[in-house]
Amino acid sequence: METFAQFTVGTQRLYGMLHTPGADAPPHGWPSVVMLHGFTGHRVEGHRNFVLLSRFLAARGVASLRFDFRGSGESQGDFSEMTPASLQQDTRAAFEYVRRQPGLDPQRVMLLGFSMGALVACLALPDVRPHRLALWAPALPELWLPHLRGGFLPPTVTDYGGWPLGRAFLQEVTRVRPLEAAAAWGGVALVLHGDQDVTCPPAWGAQYAAALGCDALAIPGAGHTFNSLDAVEALHRATAHFLTGG
Repeated sequence: METFAQFTVGTQRLYGMLHTPGADAPPHGWPSVVMLHGFTGHRVEGHRNFVLLSRFLAARGVASLRFDFRGSGESQGDFSEMTPASLQQDTRAAFEYVRRQPGLDPQRVMLLGFSMGALVACLALPDVRPHRLALWAPALPELWLPHLRGGFLPPTVTDYGGWPLGRAFLQEVTRVRPLEAAAAWGGVALVLHGDQDVTCPPAWGAQYAAALGCDALAIPGAGHTFNSLDAVEALHRATAHFLTGG
């Protein structure tokens, strides 16, 4: 079953899609996963990656919520207002929404982040306390350093290919410590990374795996968005195997 989802942070509304298995829920409810999209991404993600994974998981007894961060996709807010702190607020609100849903187990809400969403996932770990954590092609703050020309912050908004990238985001993202947050968590995790990723190098995934004390699984031939049919199939099967307790 696929149901339109909406929840608020402050006065701004966030929109998403809740996927649940078609059968009757077990006594304690279905396990679920909250999905965090990447920088300039949305709840569908490239070649419908989040949609396809959500349906793949629902067929295997795992619910999911994929949503747009504020300022992205169809959610309210402006992209220029986005900061790592606002993204963490959105993640907390998404977990609160899922934990209120009938038929879902509030103790088994997992977290999946892609690229920037993976960085945010690690920062949010102390607040949302996921049952399991999966990271796809996780980003590090170094990804945004090229926007600090000469080491200086832009005075206002940067035109990032038509996206209004706010000064506050660049100021904050260079100060966050996602690897330290990952190392302090101590839960069950898995990192998945394309071995041909030139946006977020596979070495970054290895750093996250070392911090989390977990495995890092390379997807052969895959770039940053896991851009082949074989890569997507391998990614979804490995992710589902992990999230279902394999």
